[in-house]
Amino acid sequence: MQINRRTLLKTTLAGGLAASLTGCSLLPRKTGHQPERYSGAIGLPDGSFGVSTFDRRGDILWQAPVDTRCHSGCHRPGQQDILFSERRPGWSFYVFDAHNGNRRQRIKAEAGEHFVGHGVFSPDGRWLYATASRYEQGEGIVAVYDAEQGYRRINTFELSGIGPHQITLHPDGNTLVIGLGGILTHPDYDRIKLNLDTMEPALILMDRRSGQVVGRFSPTHHQQSIRHVDVSRDGKIYAAYQHQGPLYQTPPLLARIENQQLREYRFDDDTQASLANYIASVVAHPENDLVAAASPVGGTAIIFRGSTGELVSRAAITDCAGVQALAGGDFLISSGQGKLVRLAAHQPPRELASLPVCWDHHLV
Repeated sequence: MQINRRTLLKTTLAGGLAASLTGCSLLPRKTGHQPERYSGAIGLPDGSFGVSTFDRRGDILWQAPVDTRCHSGCHRPGQQDILFSERRPGWSFYVFDAHNGNRRQRIKAEAGEHFVGHGVFSPDGRWLYATASRYEQGEGIVAVYDAEQGYRRINTFELSGIGPHQITLHPDGNTLVIGLGGILTHPDYDRIKLNLDTMEPALILMDRRSGQVVGRFSPTHHQQSIRHVDVSRDGKIYAAYQHQGPLYQTPPLLARIENQQLREYRFDDDTQASLANYIASVVAHPENDLVAAASPVGGTAIIFRGSTGELVSRAAITDCAGVQALAGGDFLISSGQGKLVRLAAHQPPRELASLPVCWDHHLV
């Protein structure tokens, strides 16, 4: 997938290059219309990077430079702040004015730490919780920042594990949901995975006020790296895996917590093979029982019923990764080749737009 995206970053565009519709906050609220604005990290033809906000037609509203490629972003509830974190290893995150793109702050990771691309705000918008790693020790943490004090670091929560990635907030407003990938990496060795034989991935639930781990759930295979998570409006917690074993193994790649354990979903053999052991995004629709997931490696997006595991839609979309719920019950899928595709249950996919952009993993 990285080869495709890096190639696309070299494409010459008129009016700028938009990438990654990214987001990491609470689930979308029910509305009577689709959002009019999206924000994402961008790569430019000259090799530089930025952040941009654009409308759903693909027209850029503002564009701001950053020092290196960013990964995911989140909005501060009740405020005009929009935050983007650098890609793993991320040495900083940026705070922009969501209205005009003016950079307000750049917050650097503390010595010996790096961010991993995701964060989430408390419901009142004061506290930012960012997943991070102490890379020499291989320790995953949640770094806590006070947005009312200029994003001052005020606390650190221990995860007792390696490789945290996506973090979101349960609808109860108190429980952080964290995907712990279990993969040891180090900035000196690029993205080489150093512990595939001894991985201990987990889905972690944490009290955001105390930092106490209140739940820890393990997949059935130690190489099912839990990277991405989402929570339905009624509190169902979903996890998406990236299997680190050989490709001929096709274990379950999606799960949700039921009866105090991870219930894993396995689809027919053709669908399992098409997902290529890699899920980049998982989103539970806030209006129904449907869940969507996308695999850029396999070029496949699916929709299934959360309650039963029934596969209700599957589409071949090259380099698809981003997923978002659309008002009315359908999903929006983005691809690294600039496609925006509407995917619905029991219906063929419908391309909404083909843009000269490189979309990253996450939609907001």
